[in-house]
Amino acid sequence: QVQLVESGGGLVQAGGSLRLSCAASGSIFSIIVMGWYRQAPGKQRELVASIISGGSSNYADSVKGRFTISRDIAKNTVDLQMNSLKPEDTAVYYCNAVYELGRSVWGQGTQVTVSS
Repeated sequence: QVQLVESGGGLVQAGGSLRLSCAASGSIFSIIVMGWYRQAPGKQRELVASIISGGSSNYADSVKGRFTISRDIAKNTVDLQMNSLKPEDTAVYYCNAVYELGRSVWGQGTQVTVSS
């Protein structure tokens, strides 16, 4: 079993920055990929960024060049640094981990609100 706890988020003006952090516990050795997703009101949850155990990362086109995902193996955390935030980035952000046998777990979500 893997558990995820998110922190960060909040209210920021357009152009500002926020940093989200996701702490993993439990069977962390079995984690294959971790990622950040977001869900805006009335929209489907979408992938924002992901990072695999080897360190390769992937980003949604809408956040490329603005967001950076990083993983600290020693601390068992995955962070999402969000710069140049836009009102359309407003959403609930969720941390996700895929681990052994393709199992998936989600964090509780954290609200990010970007005011114009």
